[in-house]
Amino acid sequence: MSPTDSASWQKWRWDPNHDTPRDLTGYGPTPPNPHWPNDAKVAISFVINYEEGGEYSVLNGDSHSETYLTETPGGDARHEARNTNAESIYDYGARAGIWRLLRVFEQARMKGTVYGVGKALEANPEATKRFLAAEWEMGSHGWRWIDYHDMSESDERVEIEKCIDLSIQQAGRAPTGWYVGRLSPRSHALIYQIYKDRGLELLWISDSYADDLPYYQPLPATVAAKYGKDEALLILPYTLDCNDFKYFTNNNWSSPDDLLNYLIGAFDELYAEGRAGEPKMMSIGLHARISGRPGRVGAVRKFVDYVSSKEGVWVATREEIARHWRREHTYQPAS
Repeated sequence: MSPTDSASWQKWRWDPNHDTPRDLTGYGPTPPNPHWPNDAKVAISFVINYEEGGEYSVLNGDSHSETYLTETPGGDARHEARNTNAESIYDYGARAGIWRLLRVFEQARMKGTVYGVGKALEANPEATKRFLAAEWEMGSHGWRWIDYHDMSESDERVEIEKCIDLSIQQAGRAPTGWYVGRLSPRSHALIYQIYKDRGLELLWISDSYADDLPYYQPLPATVAAKYGKDEALLILPYTLDCNDFKYFTNNNWSSPDDLLNYLIGAFDELYAEGRAGEPKMMSIGLHARISGRPGRVGAVRKFVDYVSSKEGVWVATREEIARHWRREHTYQPAS
């Protein structure tokens, strides 16, 4: 499709009433001091992406099998048929990997945030029970681990509602934050509107990789007109560089040492900036079927041990970071 294909282009062109413009300025050379608790030099957010069972599969009503983030990247999808090899790679995360990965954090007495795919959590409620027992935050990762870009608004709305209802059923409350991942142009506006209409608390959104600190994003014009111009989305930027999914990408890491060295390098730089008076936030993205493998989990353990050896580090859930930021840095709408 070319940009001049009028039907397709008109459908997905940028709409200032529903979208927000890019901000290429940000905080500039003098970012705000977040004043992390206990004067921490860096805030660490560990994230486990729990997706197993929510991926593309004809068993889930899809027309093709999953090809993304498996041990055999780059293969072709099977259409109208199962790919049991791909399915079993995902199954490993739910059956074995998640328990091994959680033990690393339980032994270190650390917690983080789960990006939970609704259908995956529905299929394995024991995982949710363990997350909650270990005091991990249950954030939402959408109902399915699929690309939402071309989904209709009505269908996407239904799936957002299902995520909320499942969380209330399993965890006793709606998730206070979302990372959709492969989102649609309207995902954030829909999430915001549904939360407001249901009287629920939405603290953070993490579909951004644009900064090392949280920041506020104004609401689209149509949403602001309905719900008020004095509100905004609090964006807690996520990471695709400090993320174990790079084991399975073209610019891949060939060994766990690659992940470990990169995480330590990123941490050391941010820690030094914090000591110099400019504390930041660091996110680390993990997957049960990836870092939960015996050959890779050691790198996670070594990094956790490294972080534990440092003074002035705040290991927190994304909800804790969001609440702190909202207290210390309230949203100031533009005039």
